[in-house]
Amino acid sequence: MDVKLTLKLKQSVIEKAKEYAKDQKTSLSRLIENHLLNITNEKESSDKITPLVKSLSGIIDLPKDFDPKKGYADFLTDKYK
Repeated sequence: MDVKLTLKLKQSVIEKAKEYAKDQKTSLSRLIENHLLNITNEKESSDKITPLVKSLSGIIDLPKDFDPKKGYADFLTDKYK
């Protein structure tokens, strides 16, 4: 069941949001509804850690100064030699 919601926002924000919704080929209402669903689902899903993830946590001991970007770059360099 859809329910009407009234919001008080700055005119410039509304205009930009309407333009963005138009570019996305959706309504402003649908855009806001999807955003609210996403932010409320993120909290729910981030609170739950699966048993698999728990079992894998902490199995790799990396040095404090480990740079993941450099590590990945080194891996790719070795792979494509």
